[in-house]
Amino acid sequence: MTGVTNPALGCVGQPRVLAGLDVLPRLDRVDHLTVHGEVPPYRPDDLVALAEGIDLRGRGGAGFPFARKLKAVMRSARARDGRTAVVVNGSEGEPSCLKDTAVLLHAPHLVLDGALLAASAVGAEQVVLGVTRDDVEQSVRAAIAERGADADRVRVALLPERFVTGEGTSLINGIEGGPALPSGQKVRTSDRGLGGVPTLLSNTETYAQLAIAARMGTAGYCTAGLATEPGTVLLTVGGSTVVEVPTGTSLEYVLELCGSGPGQGVLVGGYHGRWLTAAAARTVTLSRQSLATVNAVLGAGAVLPLPEDTCPAGEVARVARWMADESAGQCGPCVRGLPSLASAVEDLVGGGGRAAWEAVDARMRAVRGRGACSHPDGTSSFVASALAVFPDELRDHALGSGCGRRVLGALPLPEDENPERLVVDWTLCKGHGLCVDLLPDVVRLDADGYPAQAVMPVPGRLRPKALRAIRRCPALALRIQE
Repeated sequence: MTGVTNPALGCVGQPRVLAGLDVLPRLDRVDHLTVHGEVPPYRPDDLVALAEGIDLRGRGGAGFPFARKLKAVMRSARARDGRTAVVVNGSEGEPSCLKDTAVLLHAPHLVLDGALLAASAVGAEQVVLGVTRDDVEQSVRAAIAERGADADRVRVALLPERFVTGEGTSLINGIEGGPALPSGQKVRTSDRGLGGVPTLLSNTETYAQLAIAARMGTAGYCTAGLATEPGTVLLTVGGSTVVEVPTGTSLEYVLELCGSGPGQGVLVGGYHGRWLTAAAARTVTLSRQSLATVNAVLGAGAVLPLPEDTCPAGEVARVARWMADESAGQCGPCVRGLPSLASAVEDLVGGGGRAAWEAVDARMRAVRGRGACSHPDGTSSFVASALAVFPDELRDHALGSGCGRRVLGALPLPEDENPERLVVDWTLCKGHGLCVDLLPDVVRLDADGYPAQAVMPVPGRLRPKALRAIRRCPALALRIQE
């Protein structure tokens, strides 16, 4: 989705999930067993105790305790006919995340180990991995084929690559052959999930960490990381590098390891995450407790530093627009609220004044807590966090002065398949040339000082500047065409 098909891999300290990948590009079944060894058998209660002993949390966003999910599925199964299922959420519709993709491409057997362990504990007859990339599907299929007798219990489903695909009910719907969209119902998958049976649903890294812990035991697993939050975490830094680090590692150190720094600020947790000021990014460590002090969570493990040479306001506007376009299209806050919020942000960035600032605030309040899923809340929080961390930048843009920096696309988004176009009305154009000053990446002038083309593609990241050029054109000769 981001154009990065094979992320760079790195680690701080001794790798666990990424072990062996410094030598081999991918661990097949034989390589996997050579590096990690066999998985010891676990009785259901012992697996629950292991998950509780290491405080294993979901690594896909909410950070829900895995042991509680296990017990909830077991409890629901006992109250019904005993049938259960296990689902691995391998979708990464978040363009800034590649860690789960990296594990499924390079170390898929760890994920299968963890999922099959969990399936044995809850008595599940089937394990399904939901993925969104062709290469990931092929890697998982190859791994399943290498599993021998276990292969009959596991299958992989290829789903649409969209932001909302990873929502629990959306994933289940897609696996069952329906549209990969949230159901809008507040139903826990532990009560009713795949095929209507109690389902254990967690993300790729969670199952991989469970497989590591099953081999090491509680005491061994807790030798890395913090005593209160043991183990390692996988991060995607800058949308291109996947790093495994012990919990408690300095965020600033990880950024330095990846050849970066805090820049103007750091977005932690992806596009439903929170912005940190550069000062805060230099002080926090990668732990729930430390991040909570700055009102942030690690979420899906995305860490996005914003370089000094890009425009924060423009970056925020392009992501807000993309998030609006990724709407499930099933409720008012998504269908109307998010596009309206994105337009208000673009108007603010384009010099819309105090009215635009007030409109952004009103649109955020209008969508909060009203969506059928968490997408409106997450998008609103992303914008609110940016307003809090970059207030001067956004205020300058609203007042028309701006920062003078280009929008470099530092926050990764998919390439525009059908970009909007800037259209010149030749009956009005007077060759003032202001458009090229505002949009040097789009507009080129001919020898006579007029735009060299009548129709020019506008990448999504430059839409705010295109709107500003349209408003500033003295002859009113420009318009946007979809």
